[in-house]
Amino acid sequence: MLLYLDYIDQQVRKAGVTQMRLLDKYSAKTRDINSGQEWRKTLFFQNITNQNVSSGLISSTLVMTGPAVIILEAAAFGGFSPQQTINWMFAVYFFGGLFGIVMPLLCRIPITGGHSITGVAFLATVTSQFTYPQLIGGYVMSGLIIFLIGISGLFTRIIKWVPKEIITAMLAGLMTGYVVRLVPSIKEMPLVGGAALISFFVYTKYGKRLPPVMVAVFVAFLVLFWTQDLNISKELAFSFPSLQTPEFTWIGLLTLALPLSLLILSNDAAPGIGALESSHFEPPIRKVISLSGIFSIMAAFFGGQSANIAGMMTAICAGPDSGQKSKRYIASLVSGIIILLFGVFAWMIVPFIQSLPQAFVSLLAGFSLIGALQSSLLIGFSGNQYRLSALAAFIIALSNVSFLHISAPVWALIFGAVIARTVEK
Repeated sequence: MLLYLDYIDQQVRKAGVTQMRLLDKYSAKTRDINSGQEWRKTLFFQNITNQNVSSGLISSTLVMTGPAVIILEAAAFGGFSPQQTINWMFAVYFFGGLFGIVMPLLCRIPITGGHSITGVAFLATVTSQFTYPQLIGGYVMSGLIIFLIGISGLFTRIIKWVPKEIITAMLAGLMTGYVVRLVPSIKEMPLVGGAALISFFVYTKYGKRLPPVMVAVFVAFLVLFWTQDLNISKELAFSFPSLQTPEFTWIGLLTLALPLSLLILSNDAAPGIGALESSHFEPPIRKVISLSGIFSIMAAFFGGQSANIAGMMTAICAGPDSGQKSKRYIASLVSGIIILLFGVFAWMIVPFIQSLPQAFVSLLAGFSLIGALQSSLLIGFSGNQYRLSALAAFIIALSNVSFLHISAPVWALIFGAVIARTVEK
């Protein structure tokens, strides 16, 4: 009888503990719901701080300087008309900025929108090999590939198939040509280039708040306006952006869409998501990737190669310099608004950029890619497993030689992956 009563007492205690746990969970959920309701009631402007606005300005400035210059170089290399060039600028900045507005408001985390600077660097080597409609078709297919990878969850599997060392080494080979132009540009414009270079090194050592590249670009513009009289061309007549007609080809799929989508996923999406996770956010990966594909498709029909999560800009907006964690999404929102406006007024901005001296344009492009080149070289050659394959990818991409209508970056990925999977496996 005593044993039976003891058993009953133990069961009652267990039931009491279980009930208490259920009550605790219910109370926790109630607190979460109440806190969420209170958070939604918080006025929007109360989340705006000097820190997140400053990070948003820095982020947008980075994506509007060097990448815009590289777009103009790629457009000139491909023989684009002024209207086609303006369409390109409008598409990537308008839809990239729109992505950077929608995603922070939708997810309340600093997902920053933009376009792929690595994609532009790649296109600068292949625009002359395709007609304009074929380029548009390649952009559309690239966005569709990104969308399908996003909704299927294949993102991590594809990245693992081609080692990241190969991708970054190929990217380093593409960017090296731009950075090397710094030397002849500084020789041609010693005052402008020298002042920018000195400010870059000084701020790299002593600066903390602003990126050295941003300071160098600002100093370069100041000295340029002070030492030279620019013959700024007149702005083009305003015209509404128009839908472009794509042409789909197998060559465009294999040599344009596939490498472009791989570059966007590996050098923009992966670093952006990694930056969010390292800052203790939980980004909805499938939603981020699939919506990057959808916005890229929309940008493609207006002449732009992509509109996606921006890796470097997301890292800036998600970092501790953007202030309180719950308010950092404002930095991405500010960046998105400024980038969108930059795209809307592309018809006024493009003629100004085209009026800059060619050496100055090369100077800006070189400075804007220094950080990305350093990161690519470090990732590509720091390990011991894929040194030969990474070197092969770097050299082939640097050669910029096309064969069988296939561009050097694609050959770099193919040979690098084959060597990595056979010789260095």
